[in-house]
Amino acid sequence: MRRAYTRALLKLSGEALAGNKGFGLDYPTVESLTDEIKHTHTRGVQLSLVVGGGNILRGTSASREGLDRVSADYMGMLATVINALAVQDILERKGVTTRVMTAIRMESVAEPYIRRRALRHLEKGRVVIFAGGTGNPYFSTDTAAVLRALEIEAEVILKGTSVNGIYSADPKKDPKAVFLPELSFQEALVKGYEVMDANAFGLCKTNNLPIVVFNMGRPGNLERVLKGEPEGTIVQ
Repeated sequence: MRRAYTRALLKLSGEALAGNKGFGLDYPTVESLTDEIKHTHTRGVQLSLVVGGGNILRGTSASREGLDRVSADYMGMLATVINALAVQDILERKGVTTRVMTAIRMESVAEPYIRRRALRHLEKGRVVIFAGGTGNPYFSTDTAAVLRALEIEAEVILKGTSVNGIYSADPKKDPKAVFLPELSFQEALVKGYEVMDANAFGLCKTNNLPIVVFNMGRPGNLERVLKGEPEGTIVQ
């Protein structure tokens, strides 16, 4: 059975911030996403975010184009900081107190990530935005999301997507794709459903941290998931 969550981590991809533009920041999309976050935050949920940077630069793609993989990954980490600052600015204009914490030190624009400080921010009712990935090359922002969720003792990872959850096939390509409301970690692994990348998924499975994949673009879905209502697909 699902249950209500009081502390959660929301993973937002860079592509989600780009909206239909496909690149950079689509401000109407970011406005809509932050409206959902603000509404949930006012309900008393301790919410943190990990943002990706794929709308600006994706390290793995850049390395395939000829850039050194380590340099490309660091460039991708810096892209996540740009996105985090944008989300912070829009949230704070809406009256939500936030803190951006980065895995790469850059005190001029954000706080360095310190676990105890992050916990204190959450306890004080601030939305914490984690940027810079893990601070290490070769690790995705999915892995960073799981790592931070475990460190702050989040009860669930929320993965916002553009579809209603996990399907037996790509619902945008296969009209016969079947929606799957619930999966075990083992089922997701055996059947090859791409919930998160392998490192991130393995961490969730090992530490029994549930993942809810849901449609972030539908107003009210974030709140419904946090209330424990049957929205999206839960992997546990």
